Amino acid sequence: MKKLIYLLWVLVITLSCNKKADTIIVEDKVENDSKKEEIVETPKKEITDPKETEVWEPEPKVISFNDNNIPSDATVLFDGSNLEAWMSTKDSTAAAWTLNTDKTMTVKPGTGDIQTKKNYGSIQLHLEWSAPDVIQGEGQGRGNSGVFFQNKYEVQILDSYQNRTYANGQATAVYKQHIPLVNATKAPDQWQTYDIIFHAPEFNTEGKKTKSGTFTVIHNGVLVQDHVEILGSTEYIGPPKNEAHNKGPIKLQDHSNLVQYRNIWVREL
Repeated sequence: MKKLIYLLWVLVITLSCNKKADTIIVEDKVENDSKKEEIVETPKKEITDPKETEVWEPEPKVISFNDNNIPSDATVLFDGSNLEAWMSTKDSTAAAWTLNTDKTMTVKPGTGDIQTKKNYGSIQLHLEWSAPDVIQGEGQGRGNSGVFFQNKYEVQILDSYQNRTYANGQATAVYKQHIPLVNATKAPDQWQTYDIIFHAPEFNTEGKKTKSGTFTVIHNGVLVQDHVEILGSTEYIGPPKNEAHNKGPIKLQDHSNLVQYRNIWVREL
């Protein structure tokens, strides 16, 4: 008798479980069907009128160019007439580099770097430079200077015409970080042109870098740095550093070589 009662009890439990399982399956099916209905999209209207994709506002600002092909929204940093836009990096006195009669300036060895009096963020920079007329030295000792952005990030200036050195230190290298795609350096008796797009890095209120800066460099009309990431400050020794900072000056380096400059202008981005 006890055995019969036990078997009946097992049967009741089994039927109860199956009923619950069936209920769950049905509910799950209803739920899935509901989800399927939700993702049904209404077919988008086909665009047949080209005017529907035209954007008229805002209209880009019109700029013009002067006789030296400088855009009207640019700030001229050096046109050969004076060094008023620049000052000494080491003591903030007047820039002491040599101003020449042909509207160029030459590094005056020993006087130190010079930098703009104004600070900049992201910019487009145009400058022209020439290696010393008399070729002396080799490698890093030949026509060495540099243009720094925010006093931290250097694009190398060097006479890299038939002059071998470490690749991430030759002309147009993002110093010790990015090798140029090609060597577009002209002979020392010719002028070199740099057009550089610099996007400054960004930092949060806690001093942590939230976005890396980038460089795009065109050398003598040739793309040599293609929107490369700036890893941090361009250190001579050791890895890049990422200390928080705001806007900063544009700096030209005194590396004891008689590098010449002309036609320098900047556009703020």
